Amino acid sequence: MTERSKSPTFDGMNWTEHITVEPNVCHGKACIRGTRVIVSVILDNLAAGLSPADIVRSYPSLKPDDVAAAMAYAAELARERVVATPLGVAA
Repeated sequence: MTERSKSPTFDGMNWTEHITVEPNVCHGKACIRGTRVIVSVILDNLAAGLSPADIVRSYPSLKPDDVAAAMAYAAELARERVVATPLGVAA
């Protein structure tokens, strides 16, 4: 693992400044600091084809950097965990 992959940054984005996990907020799920917008909701919207600008319009409490932080957080999780896929199915 390189030093860069150990760091909570992605292209200069320190996602830890934007994302928090608190047991009493959103059932302990990762959410954008100061909001109740769950990171997985942002990622689901991106996966559905919405642009970061669309997401910010839909959730006025978010800033573009919050969407970037959600992507950086997901990238870090993907580096740390492997999800098995069925044989013969492209991931």
